[in-house]
Amino acid sequence: MQYIVAIAWIYVTLLMSATETSVVAGVMTFAMYCVFPLTILLYLMRSGKRKREKRQIEVATQQKPQQNLTQASPANSEAGDK
Repeated sequence: MQYIVAIAWIYVTLLMSATETSVVAGVMTFAMYCVFPLTILLYLMRSGKRKREKRQIEVATQQKPQQNLTQASPANSEAGDK
């Protein structure tokens, strides 16, 4: 849903910039009304997903050494019993 709104806003600002009197004014209109605000907005909207992904990676890396230790300890105890 967020991308539909962003695409619609890009379309609106593209039409706004096309109606400017010069190319420089059109480029500046597009940059100031579209590129910069959407970059910030989409970055902020994705921050929750970035945090979740980072947390999942941290949990996975913490569980991996524990799994290796649990797999290694039965093998060591069997070798010690023989």
